[in-house]
Amino acid sequence: MDELKLETPVQGIVWKVLLKVGQKVETGGTVLIVESMKMEIPVDSLSSGIVSELFVSEGDQVEQDSVVAVIDIS
Repeated sequence: MDELKLETPVQGIVWKVLLKVGQKVETGGTVLIVESMKMEIPVDSLSSGIVSELFVSEGDQVEQDSVVAVIDIS
């Protein structure tokens, strides 16, 4: 099975985690939201699949290009 590693586009704080491990996500679906400089930036999946790993929780600090989740795609 192929996997997609989701990375954060900016440095910031994880504001909201929308999906849990085991949940399905569609192409373009938002997995979590990062707050940076008072802006909310969605981290969207580039492919449909199942969230297999989630490396962050709400309130966590993340750096730009940090891997925050893995999506199993078919």
